[in-house]
Amino acid sequence: MDRGTEAGAAPSREAGNGAAEYAAVGRIPLAVVTVDRDGLVSHWSTGARRLFGAPKEDAVGRPAVDLLPVSGALPEDDDTAPYGAYAAYDGLGPDLESSLDGRLSYPAAGRARLTVAGHDRIDVLWWAYPLVGPGRERLLVLAADAAAMRHEGDDADGAAVERIAPGFALHTDFPGAEGLARRLPEILPSMSVGESARIVAQVLELGYPVLEFSQNDRVPVTPDWGVPRRTERKARRERAARAAAYGAPVPQDVVDDGEDLEYVAVRERLEFLNEVSGRIGTSLDLTQTILEVSRAVVPRFTDVAGTYLREQVVAGEGFPEGVPDTTTMWHRVALEHTDEPGRWDDVVPVGEAMPFPAHTPFFQCMTTGEPVLVPRISEQMGHMIAAQFEKRDIRPLITNRSMLVVPLKARNVVLGFMILLRHPERVEFNDMDRVTGAELAARAGLVLDNARMYTYQESVAETLQDSMLPHIAPRMAGCDIATRYLPGTLLGRVGGDWFDSVKLPGSRTALVVGDVMGHGLNSAAMMGQLRTAVQTMAALDLPPAQLLRNLDDLAQRLGDNYLATCLYAVYDPIAGELQIANAGHIPPVLVRAEDGHSELLDLPTGAPIGVGGVPFEAVRVRVAPGDRLVMCTDGLVEVRGEDIGVGLATLCESAAHPAASMDDACDTIISALNTRGGRKDDVALLMARLNGIASEAVAEWRLSLDPIEVGRARAVVREQLHAWGLAGLVDSAELMVSELVTNAVRHAHSRQIELRLVRGDTLLCEVDDDDNTLPTLLSAGPGDEFGRGLRVVSTLAREWGTSRTSAGKTVWFELTLPRR
Repeated sequence: MDRGTEAGAAPSREAGNGAAEYAAVGRIPLAVVTVDRDGLVSHWSTGARRLFGAPKEDAVGRPAVDLLPVSGALPEDDDTAPYGAYAAYDGLGPDLESSLDGRLSYPAAGRARLTVAGHDRIDVLWWAYPLVGPGRERLLVLAADAAAMRHEGDDADGAAVERIAPGFALHTDFPGAEGLARRLPEILPSMSVGESARIVAQVLELGYPVLEFSQNDRVPVTPDWGVPRRTERKARRERAARAAAYGAPVPQDVVDDGEDLEYVAVRERLEFLNEVSGRIGTSLDLTQTILEVSRAVVPRFTDVAGTYLREQVVAGEGFPEGVPDTTTMWHRVALEHTDEPGRWDDVVPVGEAMPFPAHTPFFQCMTTGEPVLVPRISEQMGHMIAAQFEKRDIRPLITNRSMLVVPLKARNVVLGFMILLRHPERVEFNDMDRVTGAELAARAGLVLDNARMYTYQESVAETLQDSMLPHIAPRMAGCDIATRYLPGTLLGRVGGDWFDSVKLPGSRTALVVGDVMGHGLNSAAMMGQLRTAVQTMAALDLPPAQLLRNLDDLAQRLGDNYLATCLYAVYDPIAGELQIANAGHIPPVLVRAEDGHSELLDLPTGAPIGVGGVPFEAVRVRVAPGDRLVMCTDGLVEVRGEDIGVGLATLCESAAHPAASMDDACDTIISALNTRGGRKDDVALLMARLNGIASEAVAEWRLSLDPIEVGRARAVVREQLHAWGLAGLVDSAELMVSELVTNAVRHAHSRQIELRLVRGDTLLCEVDDDDNTLPTLLSAGPGDEFGRGLRVVSTLAREWGTSRTSAGKTVWFELTLPRR
């Protein structure tokens, strides 16, 4: 340690590293005296008896001022003082009597000339430590004969020796600090490991003195804030200035009573850190957290605070990897200051991204992860920093200011840093400010990392959920569709609710809403599997009840850990009919276009998917053009502590409310139901307006299995398209119909071929036959006789496909209608 090692004992020049060094250095005859709160001596050591000449039985219980009279301190110009280096550091200090009568509340030290009966006046070095804690002891006084301390380790007369360690820490990075932390249990063998760790942290971080005595005579000491000692007048002046620099209110009576103003300043810093901790991290929103961190330090701790974050953090990506270098981009995400408005905005605008050269304090901070203190920014450094800003002169803003750069770290990775500047007329940042800034940055870094992790995980969850939910076309054959998905507000962004629509043969559309019970990634994964299975089975044109039956079997094979509810409806716009089956789901709402009446459809509820071994039943419902079908998951209507019937009634009422568009109708429902408190589940909502397809927009023909029917098919298609005013589509439609009918005639077995044209948003052509082998697109060579038909269809059609039906298959294509 530096000067003051071992509580003022002269360091041993020959001593090496290790416990032996501390054992040798600290062996000096000490007088150890404790004084209680009444000013009476409560402990009087052997060293005190030898130094002051009073036996223990005469000293204990007597007023301390009677036993330790102080006749005056040594003059400052006394060249005979044995420890000039010590005096230069500690100063003469206050009289010992000032400590004894309670006028000092902080650690003090000095020299005094004492008159001892039977001895000449002796020169005494002394240390006084206020004691805090539940006991009655108020003060610990250590004293030593200065003459004896000239002879290091001299104990020839066999005097009882008492050892003090480790002493004072003048600054936090003094040589030997790490070794002290490792060897403290050896130095102080009577201490527990936990208490030793506490003492090390106390000494290294805050400089508190901690005392340990040999001969099993231990006095527990936790002095008030241990600070470097100076002459009292100078110390008070500097402490008052430092407290004022932070705006810390120092009551006048405290100053008049001589209270340690530096203690007040430290207390103010603790209160400041506690206040900052309460002001930051009020939300997990990264942007809000950044602003809270920046605003928490201005103006109390600094006049300017600029916050920079790594590019990956701002972009919401994963945890940034690798040590920052000169290519790392740092985004200025916040800037708070007390200067006139707009002074900084043009020179250092928020949102700017830039790297930092290796010779700057910022680069040093970001690569070492340690605070960097610049007491005053010189003109040379100001010019060096300004060189990074093209066509902008930042020197007037920073030159001659005090600067502290603190890292924002999490898990030993630098996420960003803060640049703190003080006005030239304000007191410079010092080592205590550096410790305070480091603590502030540590708390801010943790809060920012929590917000970053939440933002990142939220982004991942939203991406996952978005990838699993389909992007449904707003218009299907004979119906318009609108959807809404709301993630759970408290239980995470990922859930098991989904909706879907599937194009079916015959211009029909399957409408699906489902809900996997539970939340989180496992539920979302299960939802993805079930949704894929529904799409696959819907493409097979299975009846609703059979589809749910197969889905239940699949869930049983996937495992018995999950259950799901599902509502599956098939809308036939030509027949004006809904066919619906329910697996434990809440019923849909049907809003009649004729009178605006809404009703919950009465369906057989069925058991949830995954229960196994239960039947499902489908219901047919007649619908008219303009009717609306509303399907949702229970998260929209179910609120904890409220009967679900209340939510269903609100759903019916809000669904019947007139709206200008489908989106407006969905918003009306969400607004009516989502404003009620207590919703924690995610929500899926699907609304379909059942427009139907008029009979005059549908043309159907039955063709026999005769090749001559191919020509007839071309003729009827040509005629129908002319009748619909679609002459521009005749050539393409004739060619593709010819290919599809030819394939049907070639592969059908025993039933007639059905040809259908439907005019809606597109021109749809379907050819049905009783062969269940789906055709595939082949690559035909120059000499091949087959394989070109579907190639032609694929080239000319807007969209085409095949699907199995209960009686065989359907091959279809669509053509875009000409603009009118």
